[in-house]
Amino acid sequence: MLQNNKHEEDSNQNPRVTWEGCSVLLDINDGDRLVFARLTAASSLKIGNKNCLLQPLIGCPFGSLFQVENGKEGPFLSPLSIIEGDNVEEKGDCQIKDECKDNRGLVDNNTAQSLTGEDIDEMRRQGATGDKIVQALIANSATFEKKTSFSQEKYRLKKQKKYAPKVLLRRPFTRSICETYFKKYPARIGFLRVDSLSLLLSMANVSAHSDVLLVDMVGGILTGAVAERLGGTGFVCNTYLGVTPYPVDIVRMFNFSSETCRRIVRCSLTDLCSTQNETSVQIGQAGDAIGSQSNEEKSPLCSESMDGTALSSEHGMLDLMPETSTSPVTKACKTPKAGEKASQEAINLWKENGFSSLVIATPDADAWTVVKELLPLLSFSAPFAIYHQYVQPLATCMHNLQLGKMAVGLQISEPWLREYQVLPSRTHPQMQMSSFGGYILSGTRICSDDQPQLK
Repeated sequence: MLQNNKHEEDSNQNPRVTWEGCSVLLDINDGDRLVFARLTAASSLKIGNKNCLLQPLIGCPFGSLFQVENGKEGPFLSPLSIIEGDNVEEKGDCQIKDECKDNRGLVDNNTAQSLTGEDIDEMRRQGATGDKIVQALIANSATFEKKTSFSQEKYRLKKQKKYAPKVLLRRPFTRSICETYFKKYPARIGFLRVDSLSLLLSMANVSAHSDVLLVDMVGGILTGAVAERLGGTGFVCNTYLGVTPYPVDIVRMFNFSSETCRRIVRCSLTDLCSTQNETSVQIGQAGDAIGSQSNEEKSPLCSESMDGTALSSEHGMLDLMPETSTSPVTKACKTPKAGEKASQEAINLWKENGFSSLVIATPDADAWTVVKELLPLLSFSAPFAIYHQYVQPLATCMHNLQLGKMAVGLQISEPWLREYQVLPSRTHPQMQMSSFGGYILSGTRICSDDQPQLK
């Protein structure tokens, strides 16, 4: 227990360096595979057909680059320094030489490489590194010098990913976590793209010392993003319809301190409302069904029957389960649990003053059903923002808010994002990118004669 507290203190002092028990995002071969893992002394990661321990990553700064090497005790992750500007002087000569090169005369018949598989296995037994094997493949290729510089670099990267894979140690925060989930399994976060998430927080005016009311049915990515923006100030109150809270398992990926986790609380709608009518009871029963469905189907991170290999694909794998072996060390280094039940004093304070912001992401529930119950909990002139993957539920909600004169400044926004590839002589939009990022309804709550006022 003392060791766990020590790791928490170290993480609070220097969040740029990893510590034992923290969650990390491992980028293998420049985005070909993304893995969430928890660093412990016994945790390991399988890269290709090699199983490497993650202990060398403990105590390293985020952004460090590692390469898989073969040692006497097996494969291991070796730190790799990034050297820039090696071929700056040769760029001009390469451009001149490329003018007289043409790949149309090259025939891929598997006869250009004179180095056989037995020769490569013999080099490995002799202790040759992955870089030496790649250099040997280049030296024994009969067509390498005839290729253009672009084709040569493509050939070198292909062999490097196979014989000398690299692992980039990334810090999991809102953008990296959202992009990782959206890349391969967007349905698990309600198709919430990173630009939509940032716009959602901005329109809800989520800032320091705010008390934010949340309805998070997207796995916890919204809860973690709000808590990260608050920076350990204010409170994040996750509310739910019924008696079953919605799962927020993604929050544990953020490496929040114990103080930040204590400011992430949960409270049912029944406890927040001073009175409850028959409609609220019916909505609560519907919320129980939605919550149970979310626990069974929309919570892959807490499913013990799902392993990391089941979430892999040949091209661009994304492992959402931490590939770490179970050990006593892993159990002793768990991060503080977020989402405890809110205290009665805090609930009474919110009933009296109201919340400063309202953020809703309910892809599996009707937006208007949720908004009409939660909007009276906001203080007057407080902003709110609602995300949905389809525009029709937000349009219905906007129409009902206008008829009831419950809010002003209502608008539906559709975020749009385009990613560009910027390389020498080839700058263009990405060939494969998402054209859909959902919709956001935003507005400001006002006082109405038909609405119950906070006491």
